Amino acid sequence: MEKFKYNPEIHHRQSIRLKGYDYSSPGFYFVTICIDDGQYQFGNVVNKKMYLSSIGEIVQKCWLEIPKHYPNIVLNEFVVMPNHVHGIIEIIVQRSVRAQNLEPVHDLLPSQNEFQHIIPKSLGSIIRGFKIGVTKWCRKNNHEYFKWHRDFYDHIIRENDDIDDIRQYIKNNPADWEGG
Repeated sequence: MEKFKYNPEIHHRQSIRLKGYDYSSPGFYFVTICIDDGQYQFGNVVNKKMYLSSIGEIVQKCWLEIPKHYPNIVLNEFVVMPNHVHGIIEIIVQRSVRAQNLEPVHDLLPSQNEFQHIIPKSLGSIIRGFKIGVTKWCRKNNHEYFKWHRDFYDHIIRENDDIDDIRQYIKNNPADWEGG
């Protein structure tokens, strides 16, 4: 079988990210990460409450472990739904300190790696790591069929009113779920 060859004239993917925006910048980001086929693999909503499947439990566990892998991340409100995850991720400025006088030395903001398109410690690298963790667990536990949608959706939160509305939306998601 001949291996598929990438042709940039035919196979050009358009990014859904805000053009020119630095997704490693400190701030709040509302993300939605979906399953590729839309099937209910993370559990079900029954009587307005989300009940997690074994994959859903791993999704939740991997989400909560994001700050262990990315110390510049603070997790905010999130919910695992039957076929997607909603969450607010805060990227913070991480500072290094000197042992002698405990003063900040410099910001450890990520820089572009010329050999990869994803900037280390950026929103894209965080979501990528999360997806990889869940996928590895699925492959090891006889869920070979599991597949994420290739991308994720984001909203850069710029206003305090926005973050309160988004938190409420996430909290209410299971109660408002109509299966779609």
